[in-house]
Amino acid sequence: MEFETGITKETRATISGALSKLLADTYVLYVKTQNFHWNIHCPEFFSLHKLSQEQYEEMAEAIDEIAERVRALGFYVEGSMESFLKLSSFTEEHEVNPKHIYLEHLIKAHEAVIRDCRALGQLAEDHHDHATVDLMGRRHNFHEKASWMLRASL
Repeated sequence: MEFETGITKETRATISGALSKLLADTYVLYVKTQNFHWNIHCPEFFSLHKLSQEQYEEMAEAIDEIAERVRALGFYVEGSMESFLKLSSFTEEHEVNPKHIYLEHLIKAHEAVIRDCRALGQLAEDHHDHATVDLMGRRHNFHEKASWMLRASL
C-alpha cells in the first residue's frame, strides 16, 4: 500500500537516510559512553559514573525512537553493529584513556550529533515533516546538555 502522507517517497528516503546516519552515530556514541562509564578512573569517579549512566540510558531510549521514525517513514533499519560502524562518523575506542581524553572524545561526538540534528531538522522542516522536526529538537537539546555537562567536568 502506498504512503499518502504528503511527503514524496524520494523525500522520505532522503530523511530516512539522514535518520539512519543519526541512528548509527547515536548507537556508537551510546557504546562510547558505556565504555567511559565502565572504565573511568579519577577522583570524580562517582559523579562521572552516574552522569554517564544517565546519558547512555537516555540514548538507549532515543535509539529506539530514531529507528521507529525510520520505520514510520516506510524504510527498514539496518540494525547491526557492522552497519552502524559503516554509517557512523565515529570509530570504536579500544583503549582505556585518562579522564580528559574520554571527555574530549565524548564532547566532540555530541557536538557532531548536534550539527547533524540541526541539518536534519532543517531538511525535515523544509519538507513539512513535523514529526522529524520535533524529534530533532529533542535530540539536539539532549546532546547540547550532555556536551555542556561533560565540558564542565574537564
